[in-house]
Amino acid sequence: MIVKQFALPDVGEGLTEAEIITWLVKQGDQVTVNQAIVEIETAKSLVELPCPYAGEVSELLAEQGETVDVGRPIISIATSSPEPADGSDRSGTSPESTATADEEDPKLLVGYGAREIQSKRRRSRTVPGEVQESSAVQPPPETGRPKASPPVRKLAKDLGLNLHAVEPTGRGGICTREDVLRAHASDNGSSDTPIGTLKAQVNPVAGGDIRIPIKGVRKHTAAAMVQSAFTAPHVTEFVTVDISRTLALKSEIGRRREFADVKLTPLAFVAGAFLKAIQRTPEANSKWDEAAQEIIQYREVNLGIAAATPRGLIVPNIKGAQCLGLAELATAIGDLASTARSGKTEQAAMTNGTVTITNIGVFGIDTGTPILNPGEAAILAVGTVRRTPWVVEDEQGERIEPRSVLQLALSFDHRIMDGQQGSQLLADTAALLREPGLALL
Repeated sequence: MIVKQFALPDVGEGLTEAEIITWLVKQGDQVTVNQAIVEIETAKSLVELPCPYAGEVSELLAEQGETVDVGRPIISIATSSPEPADGSDRSGTSPESTATADEEDPKLLVGYGAREIQSKRRRSRTVPGEVQESSAVQPPPETGRPKASPPVRKLAKDLGLNLHAVEPTGRGGICTREDVLRAHASDNGSSDTPIGTLKAQVNPVAGGDIRIPIKGVRKHTAAAMVQSAFTAPHVTEFVTVDISRTLALKSEIGRRREFADVKLTPLAFVAGAFLKAIQRTPEANSKWDEAAQEIIQYREVNLGIAAATPRGLIVPNIKGAQCLGLAELATAIGDLASTARSGKTEQAAMTNGTVTITNIGVFGIDTGTPILNPGEAAILAVGTVRRTPWVVEDEQGERIEPRSVLQLALSFDHRIMDGQQGSQLLADTAALLREPGLALL
């Protein structure tokens, strides 16, 4: 038997560390190539790592909740490959060892790679924490990874619960927060305790103060915001715009057959207007390269949409957004948001963004001063839509009417864009929302 160690890989551009969230195997388990063995949380998303070897788990080298540097071994696996008799490197490519090396050390792209024949069933997964034998009643046999959202998994972890021991009541066999709290109360001999009273037990604090480790998304966000705020000279401009005609167009389009399955939101129209405005001000789709002393102006607009998730703020982006029609753009925004909330955003969607929109209006906020994503030149904050008394002017003169109004705030990098360019970008975006027919010109 040969014991091989699997080191934490870089699953995204520039990843330096990740937190071990859940071990899906335990010591003594048999594993196969590409079987998911651990769930980690990077600065950007939750990722399941596949096993590069087939064999028996000999040791878990990192604890759940531990932050591990890239390159550090996290698991040891005993494989059945014979030890080279001549003491040569196991990665050698002698004729006799080529087949074995190809089988035992496949070149995997994390999360992908060769799949086993579908008729083979993946072995049951378990979480570490029941490694030592105990006379206590054990949970029922584990038949696969329990279904639960990332926040529910974290709650179970904080309470020291094995999700396999939780009876799910959610649709499709999903473990809910209430299921976890009920199981926790039962384990502590207080099954009659109302679920609502258990929330305070999640993070008990003696003196009232709470010390929260800075890691994961929060650590990444903090570093990015500090870098941006103290590197790029920010300028923020504001405009208030009447979008009544855009909302009327939204209602009309929503009745069309081709939009029957499309969730149209004001954000999709704002994004479309912003993308149109960038065509006239391409400097907004640029990056300041300090090392090369160049400004890189991108051909493709990779539109980032800031998303508030249970894990924190992330900004996945839509690649080539300038090529999408309204229906495609609305669908892409909806898919991006739902994927982000589930914690399953792919690494590719988190890299190479060029401009960003942050929709603070969903929180009932009118406006703000957004901070640029590092490496980007512009970010647009979209406020909430409010019915407001508004001065309307036409050939009959002026009058006051209730209109649907929102505020836009544009922050831009003053090294790349002058005031005239930033103002033009914001004014063009507002004009297209005020008069959506201008997009035809």
